[in-house]
Amino acid sequence: MMNPYIKRKIMRRLGASSREIEDYIAVEKKLSISLNGKHIINLLCTPIMIEELINGFFLTEGILTDRILPEDMKIDCGEEISVDINAENSDISELTASRCLGGITFNKKRTFEKINDRFTIPAEAIQSLFEEFHQKSQLFRLTGCFHSAALSDGEKIIAFAEDVGRHNAVDKMIGAAILKDILFKETLLLVSCRLSSEIVSKCSRCKVPILASRAAPTDLAIEIAEKSGITLMGFVRGDRLNIYTHEQRILQ
Repeated sequence: MMNPYIKRKIMRRLGASSREIEDYIAVEKKLSISLNGKHIINLLCTPIMIEELINGFFLTEGILTDRILPEDMKIDCGEEISVDINAENSDISELTASRCLGGITFNKKRTFEKINDRFTIPAEAIQSLFEEFHQKSQLFRLTGCFHSAALSDGEKIIAFAEDVGRHNAVDKMIGAAILKDILFKETLLLVSCRLSSEIVSKCSRCKVPILASRAAPTDLAIEIAEKSGITLMGFVRGDRLNIYTHEQRILQ
């Protein structure tokens, strides 16, 4: 698609000295999305994995229930990215602003169907997966400006994405799984960002049973996880982790 970063000369100061260096800067582009020729939304995103982003976004927002194939997307790249999607069935409600970096959430009442399964994983395995997760976050290490999201089967990471927007990173990862025909049953989602209600809602819609982050959850995120049957974990750092809901899936 496009390069996710550029090189730019900057002045770096350390103590009393300074010098000019070449630094890596994350690229942020406007993404204009149309459905059947009708413009519906603008997002700001990293200009990679656009097909994955749109598939994940449309699924987690409940706009479409089927995946969108590459041949059904017309993508034009320039100063901004424009995508027109050919889709027969959609459910588009009134839009309200609520996402970081110019994103939105569709204004519709969500219901949270409870996930019931017998999926379990040792705490040590989660900590090992987070080490692999951090190793894959190459754009963050290069620029310090990216969020990451990954899907794991409990043994290895099977889908991964990075974006300047945390919601976008999750949507891209979900979209990548959809396009690879990966089932969300008995998987866990790893994220680098705080656990907001919107992030947990995305897991609920996809029926991902475990969600883990190195950051903290909000009270509404915990409430949604409880209702949805999601095991919610935060502060996964080294040998430490906090379990907020449905701890039965985590083996000590």
